Amino acid sequence: MRGRIAVVTGATRGCGRAIAVELGRAGATVFATGRSTRGRRSELDRPETIEGTAELVSQAGGRGVPVRCDFTSVADVDALAERVASEGGIDILVDDVWGGDRYADHSSPFWEADLDDALTLVRNGLDTHLIALHRLLPLLLRRPGGLLVEVTDNDDDTNVGAALPYYLVKCGVRAIARSMADALAPHGGTALAVTPGFLRSEAMLASFGVTEATWSEAVTDERPEFAVSETPTYLGRGVAALAADPEVGRFAGRTLASWTLMHTYGVTDVDGSRPDWGRYFTEVFLAGRDPRTLDAAPYR
Repeated sequence: MRGRIAVVTGATRGCGRAIAVELGRAGATVFATGRSTRGRRSELDRPETIEGTAELVSQAGGRGVPVRCDFTSVADVDALAERVASEGGIDILVDDVWGGDRYADHSSPFWEADLDDALTLVRNGLDTHLIALHRLLPLLLRRPGGLLVEVTDNDDDTNVGAALPYYLVKCGVRAIARSMADALAPHGGTALAVTPGFLRSEAMLASFGVTEATWSEAVTDERPEFAVSETPTYLGRGVAALAADPEVGRFAGRTLASWTLMHTYGVTDVDGSRPDWGRYFTEVFLAGRDPRTLDAAPYR
């Protein structure tokens, strides 16, 4: 991907960071965008920063460029677009803005949940994607074969107990990919969505009280499914494979999961495993089996 330019929104941590690094490993110039910088943290107050992501991109072999951008601010996104335009355009746009977990109430009926939190979650999860696309898609269309990757949660619109605002956002992101697939096709571009499985993000590890080195300690009778979890790099490697695929257009409008990308491109997680959360979810949870009685090894 030498000579190709990628913009990753929400690149501070999680899948956004991993996708940025893997695109850099393939040789791309990657604009790592987000709100958390070394001089100013977002309200999430976590230690990861866009500068840290950009350095990882460069260490992997690409060129990392950190740009602070709050995607709820049109002015911020306009400034980002101007900075990227100076490079000539965008080849790969990965839209991974989120910032909604702290506002998601998965335990209360919607009518009893906090309305301000619900509306903030929707603004952080959907408005930001629309603002980013409105300002950055013209730069994607400047170059032939542009690829738009929307990052969501789950590979279809089945409601598996998620809170309404969360469900609305994640379905909406998939809908954006379907709509943009039709819009970009006449211009030679491709739009699709991707999803991880049970993700061992930085925040998830912290919530379980473990690190990436000790994550298996979190596999308990209460959370046996954590045995089929995956690092953000798993999806990052899959997206890098998509971006390098000259026939990526065959996936236009689809939502591809980390396990789908594993089966398509043969990617592995950092430990060489191949977690298949989709198969596990179907054969265990949807089948009504007790995960505490099962060996997770066949799903990795």
